[in-house]
Amino acid sequence: MAELKEAVLVDGVRTPNFRAHKEKGWARHLRPDELLTYVYKALFERNPQVKPEDVDAVFCGTANQTGMQNDIARLGWLASGLPESVPTNGINQQCPSGMSAIEHACRAIMAGEGEIFIASGVEDMMNVPMAAGMDIPPRIAQYYNPMELPMGATAEKIAEVYNVSRADAELMAYWSHIKARDARDAGKFKDEIVPIPALDENGNEFLCDRDQWIRDNPSLEQMAQMQPAFKPDGIVTAAISSPLTVGACAALFMSREKADELGLSYHLRYGGGCMAGCDPTIMGIGPVYAVRKLLARKGLAIEDIELWELNEAFGTQALAVIRELGIGHNAPFDNINVWGGALALGHPLGESGCRIVITLNNIMKKDFPEAKRAIATLCGGFGNANATLWEKVE
Repeated sequence: MAELKEAVLVDGVRTPNFRAHKEKGWARHLRPDELLTYVYKALFERNPQVKPEDVDAVFCGTANQTGMQNDIARLGWLASGLPESVPTNGINQQCPSGMSAIEHACRAIMAGEGEIFIASGVEDMMNVPMAAGMDIPPRIAQYYNPMELPMGATAEKIAEVYNVSRADAELMAYWSHIKARDARDAGKFKDEIVPIPALDENGNEFLCDRDQWIRDNPSLEQMAQMQPAFKPDGIVTAAISSPLTVGACAALFMSREKADELGLSYHLRYGGGCMAGCDPTIMGIGPVYAVRKLLARKGLAIEDIELWELNEAFGTQALAVIRELGIGHNAPFDNINVWGGALALGHPLGESGCRIVITLNNIMKKDFPEAKRAIATLCGGFGNANATLWEKVE
């Protein structure tokens, strides 16, 4: 049996994460396929050794594949004027969709089914709102309370089950904004964000190279005054919920041999991935199961992981995962979401799983160059979760 090849991450780019709002969103004039065009073309411009026609396949993650996002994998590629000979595959695992796209690309490389792949993710939560066109099977009520399936309800339940306080969740959100602001101001995101022609709230065009949701001066006092968003006597407010967002990203993966042949550099290789399922009414705890399974498969312990990127769907959810894994207790954290997370950056559902890997790659190159292993992980609607291991190439 042939030896598995190494899959390396050559490059990754993303649009800014924009507010999903028809009057105030800076990308309100753009469609999701247009966002994909920006990131695809940026990948080829930054890596001229790679020709579009040489890509073996494109995997694109999207949570809501309806309306403008119906078969966005294929239509987004073709609408970008890219070669029709390149096959595409849309991936749906809810929030982990973009990470699933990465796993498909890397596994194909390792199995020798190709040398060059693109994994991408996109979500336009303005033009394609959450649950658009969704028809939940009525029989689900035989097994779960349908009122506990919406995301806000799961965030409230996880706070109760895992004893996460509102004050601690607000501290998580506060530090997410502070770290994202500081990373932005230090130019940390400049190597991953593709500038996009955007519209300000007055309709004036400008070239946007920054995320829209980051708050420069978050206030714990103001957070404490906000009303619960999902349950009258609950604790989950808008401040500790990831905001509705529009964004796209794309990453270029190759076999190590092909990257060397083309003279391309890389810092990380794919160390493995693991999907996991859990009770959909506490879907946010899923990363605990995915990470534990992944570490067990690789013969590793929590202590072997030096850096973590954890998608912050909700402050309550993120803290429950962090505490259950035993990697921290309260924000701020030294090695978790060091450039902020989705509470500040936004969470375009199908994009986030790919985005956190792109950001993790840059964090490891710039801030943790000696780190040998890192994990990116996120939960997903209806009890899906995913985790991927990334190893520094020696």
